Amino acid sequence: MHLFLPATLAVLSALLVATGTLVRQRSSTPTGGITRRWWLGVLIAAGGFALQAVALGLGTLLLVQPLIVLSVLFALPMEAYLDHRRLTFQEWKWGIVLTLCIAAFVLIAMPTPSESSPGPWVFVGTVVAVLVVLAGLVVGAKFVSLHYRALLFGSASGLLTGVQSFLVKGVTTQMGEGIAHIFVHPELYLIIVVAGGSVWAQQLAFAAHDLQTSFPAMTVMEPAVAMALGVLLLGERADVDVVEGVFAGGVLILMFYAVVVLAKHAAARETEFEAPPELVSANATGVSLGGTSRAGH
Repeated sequence: MHLFLPATLAVLSALLVATGTLVRQRSSTPTGGITRRWWLGVLIAAGGFALQAVALGLGTLLLVQPLIVLSVLFALPMEAYLDHRRLTFQEWKWGIVLTLCIAAFVLIAMPTPSESSPGPWVFVGTVVAVLVVLAGLVVGAKFVSLHYRALLFGSASGLLTGVQSFLVKGVTTQMGEGIAHIFVHPELYLIIVVAGGSVWAQQLAFAAHDLQTSFPAMTVMEPAVAMALGVLLLGERADVDVVEGVFAGGVLILMFYAVVVLAKHAAARETEFEAPPELVSANATGVSLGGTSRAGH
């Protein structure tokens, strides 16, 4: 399997997904409504989704999905530019850690595809189980603060997008038997349902809090769910021995942790912006608001 082309397409997809998500978040109203510019973000994100689908047709979920995490890294400088601020040292550090972890995992794992194809009821059962989990997250979001509500809705969106990637992989496999073949299987129609739910959850997350609170949660959940389904239901495997497997697993955990840390820094930044003026003034003279003082606002 050639890795370069699907990997390149996955990176380009991550860039378009980050751009489209940022445009949609900035174009949403405080109540989660949409504006005309929101549809531009949809078109950009759709382009990213198309590239991701092609990448999944050429490569494995274990290869493509970790690279999609780069969308977090792409979104950081774009959002900082729009907010007229500089990225902090911690943001740069964990962004670099994230990039190195993704590169290391792909180079070490060298994922290999599987010839197995689950039956249609496996896909249907997966979607039903995910919808049950989604309902639990939506109910739980009513009892938490806006910050955690954004995290829950972001997680729900990432969960659905991960299942969506799994379904897309199933559709691309069916296309080898002819385009008409995909219309007689449920995967294509399940994608429409899951994609709609993912966009809905995204909008609720955008309305609850800033982009960097919910976006990392979305981005962590998507590859975690898609890769797990790829291994458990599609039989994908990484070409590693025991030592390499343990190291690759550690790198994957560190990659997810880096995304979580970036989300925490975003939440701390938002808290600082919302702090009373006297506390902000004290912070400017060296008093920390629960952490190190920040520059570049």
